[in-house]
Amino acid sequence: MARKMLVDGEAAVAGADSYDYDLFVIGAGSGGVRGSRTAASFGAKVAICELPFHPISSEWLGGHGGTCVIRGCVPKKILVYGASFRGEFEDSENFGWEINGDINFNWKKLLENKTKEIVRLNGVYQRILSSAGVTMIEGAGSLVDAHTVEVSQPDGSKQRYTAKHILIATGSRAQRVNIPGKELAITSDEALSLEELPKRAVILGGGYIAVEFASIWRGMGAEVDLFYRRELPLRGFDDEMRAVVASNLEGRGIKLHPRTNLSELSKTADGIKVVTDKGEELIADVVLFATGRTPNSQRLNLQAAGVEVDQIGAIKVDEYSRTSAPNVWAVGDVTNRVNLTPVALMEATCFAKTVFGGQQVKPDHRDVPCAVFSIPPLSVVGLSEQEAVEEAKGDILVFTSSFNPMKNSISKRQEKTIMKLLVDADTDKVLGASMCGPDAPEIIQGIAIAIKCGATKANFDSTVGIHPSAAEEFVTMRTATRRVSPASKPKTSL
Repeated sequence: MARKMLVDGEAAVAGADSYDYDLFVIGAGSGGVRGSRTAASFGAKVAICELPFHPISSEWLGGHGGTCVIRGCVPKKILVYGASFRGEFEDSENFGWEINGDINFNWKKLLENKTKEIVRLNGVYQRILSSAGVTMIEGAGSLVDAHTVEVSQPDGSKQRYTAKHILIATGSRAQRVNIPGKELAITSDEALSLEELPKRAVILGGGYIAVEFASIWRGMGAEVDLFYRRELPLRGFDDEMRAVVASNLEGRGIKLHPRTNLSELSKTADGIKVVTDKGEELIADVVLFATGRTPNSQRLNLQAAGVEVDQIGAIKVDEYSRTSAPNVWAVGDVTNRVNLTPVALMEATCFAKTVFGGQQVKPDHRDVPCAVFSIPPLSVVGLSEQEAVEEAKGDILVFTSSFNPMKNSISKRQEKTIMKLLVDADTDKVLGASMCGPDAPEIIQGIAIAIKCGATKANFDSTVGIHPSAAEEFVTMRTATRRVSPASKPKTSL
């Protein structure tokens, strides 16, 4: 069967060139697997290389499924589920449940079951590739030239493969802060596989990972201190929602240290001594660096194929995910565009359709929904209030709702759910939605469809709510909380 490719807008029949494969993929994470199996579905001959499986990544360890499945989203969410039971036990008393005696938490049992699940998923991804007819090669891939990949083994052996097209989908790696004693800290990789649950945890960082692990460890009974550089955590999110998350973290017993960095770590008989840039000292069992991730591009020998990177090592790509080498492509975190697993899936699907499916399809990075799995979670789609005002030509109408969820009315938990809609006053178009509260990601996923379709506030208002539910608040907010003019654009350093 002839395999159609679309490059530079011209269709060509593969097979005329003497390559081992039509497509060689480096990295079998979410983007790499999606790109390879979709390309194979269009008739391409595809190979993919990936490092041997291990829950904690290293220079020679990885696994099919990549960061998200093995040491990211999936195991993190499992731990969030485990940590959430603490609040459920506390809330159950006023619902008539009488729990007599201590409630004990077995960290090792949860860890064992978490590891079983990611081992299972690693196998699932391998079966998916095999069923699609993709050749799987174990080892670390790097470029020899624009059409050749060299796969290296830990024992030093190497094998070379040629391909018409190469897709790089190697993701990113956690980075460490360069302070004295940094080797005593761990990253999210190790945090998901700790042999012992810490009783005292210090976390440096204010992003997704920092906030989520603060919730996880606190939910499992640890004392948690969270340090971050800004006034509020979650820089880049809506400022109002960031304040809500910070309040909820404190309400759950997490100690927040805004505008504070760590300056030194040292080993003592009692644990790890932590010194801050304000001279504070405390002792911890674990120090987690959750200070961002860096594109995993260092070992790829990109210069051999003329593939350009930016100052942090992210591969530069055009709107079709093509690198500076016309037949070398890149998707996912290694390109540092929107670093979310579903976005990598979208980019990889668009790549395969463009190159092998006879379609020119660009990934659309606008109105991408996302969630922070803190307890309770935050989820957003579209623009934040700051972004909406920055982009607006006219006024922005801000609709907010703050309420005590029905469940909390009985449990007496002091934790409100907050919802927010941003509307263009001239067009009535809904520009963004945010929610912090139970089930926020499940609710915002549905709202995201409406926003992607260009829904107006009138569309929301004409929708009948589901009662009783928290979600119905999104269709019952009738009066704007405030009207913001572009002339009063708020500048924030939070």
